[in-house]
Amino acid sequence: MSAASSATARVRIQTQDFDLSAEVAALRGGHAGIGAVCSFVGTVRDRHAAGPESGAAEPVLAMELEHYPGMTEKAIEAMIDQAQQRFDIFDARVIHRVGLLQAMDQIVLVAVASKHRHESFAACEFLMDYLKTQAPFWKKEQTAQGARWVDARVADDAALARWGISASNL
Repeated sequence: MSAASSATARVRIQTQDFDLSAEVAALRGGHAGIGAVCSFVGTVRDRHAAGPESGAAEPVLAMELEHYPGMTEKAIEAMIDQAQQRFDIFDARVIHRVGLLQAMDQIVLVAVASKHRHESFAACEFLMDYLKTQAPFWKKEQTAQGARWVDARVADDAALARWGISASNL
């Protein structure tokens, strides 16, 4: 993929970090009708630094994310299509990192452009809820005791259900 097509792609799965400002500028692309851009950036929590209330039984030293190339991008493209059908948005962008990530690294970017903020906020939240439950990613946490796969959470299924979509990942 060339740098030009990479900059305008709606979905990118990559190992390298991303720059929020550059991604929002590319999403806006000089479109004068855009009145709002909402973005969500997910990061690898440093659960050890967060303290016992983080719920971590042991500190997570790193997180490794895997995906199925081709299938993952197609699934996320379908999610964006679904968001465009549900909400009055101009465009959306999802960047998801894979590979070995350290605490505080950025994992995911969801950005949505629309005429009004309400549509951007709703579509961004919808995409993130959809992404957490339906995108084919596998997460493995690295701890001092070894590696363990991260299971799906009931709370993520419940978040998706409020959009009228049922999913069971357990």
